[in-house]
Amino acid sequence: MAIIGGLDLHRAQITFDYLDTETGELRRGRIAPATRGSLRSWATALPAVRPAAFAVEACTGWRFVVEELRTAGITPYLAEVADTAALRGPKRRAKTDRADARHLRQLLQRGALPTAWIPPDHVLEARTRIRLYKNLVDERTSWQQRIKAALFHHGVPPIKDLRTAEGRAHLKEAELSAAARATVEVGLRAIGRSDEEIRPLRKELADLASRQAGCRALDGLYGVGPVIAVAIWAELGDCRRFSSSRDAVRHTGLDVTVHSSDDQRAPGHLARQGPPVLRWALCEAATCAARTTSPDHALYESVAERVGASRATLTVARKLARRAHHILRALGDDAMAAA
Repeated sequence: MAIIGGLDLHRAQITFDYLDTETGELRRGRIAPATRGSLRSWATALPAVRPAAFAVEACTGWRFVVEELRTAGITPYLAEVADTAALRGPKRRAKTDRADARHLRQLLQRGALPTAWIPPDHVLEARTRIRLYKNLVDERTSWQQRIKAALFHHGVPPIKDLRTAEGRAHLKEAELSAAARATVEVGLRAIGRSDEEIRPLRKELADLASRQAGCRALDGLYGVGPVIAVAIWAELGDCRRFSSSRDAVRHTGLDVTVHSSDDQRAPGHLARQGPPVLRWALCEAATCAARTTSPDHALYESVAERVGASRATLTVARKLARRAHHILRALGDDAMAAA
């Protein structure tokens, strides 16, 4: 490559550091504001006759950067955040944007950059939709918890489901103060708005799951429905980039940390370094192992008896991640093909 560089992203500006290997010129600076238009103007000003490659961390904002670099004929490399930070070593000086951009450029120049997968556009769109779905579900759940907390605070008997007609009838009869009643009414309206947004989105995700080969294959796993299948498919991605199913489990963040002299985290806890929506989807599917009809029921029961139901669910979730890895890997190119 004639031009090799690194880009450090922030909401206000993008710091660049690149080396022209033919002339030996080293340039540093900032692109402000950090918008698509500013980056496009900067990228098109680079020498077009020379091949160029830039590394950018896989943090918020990388999508438009990768798209604009590709449009300008520049090869983008997406750096895995945790592994890239680990290669920085012990900090001997203050961490700055310039230092981060230089670090990315040096790793790319040496061929030591830990790269992350750059999903195609249709996978990115599916990720955005499934994350929106998860956010709406979380918002609805939080309002349900607020209402139940208000009921408990006033000594009202528990109401199993607030969204049913029977549950709403019990709410009307509950003895609440004026402020608590207002909280309940606001919460019910918020839950209704969330339901209105969730219904068409769920239908859209189910339609995608029925037309995409990888999602259809994952839908065959016990406990995995259309929405969960889309979540696993979009967040797990192309499994051919994993050398083994163990690496796929590590990507989910469901692996258990071990002692390391360069890490301050206590051993024996979940890493939680993968996509949160992927962990949610796997754990949602794994809870179905508590049913006697599940093929993993025996495993679930044996682990639950020893260390509890929560750890049993995590054990089954890791097993589901391995199965999903093998299923998508066996499909080859069809696994990530557009519906």
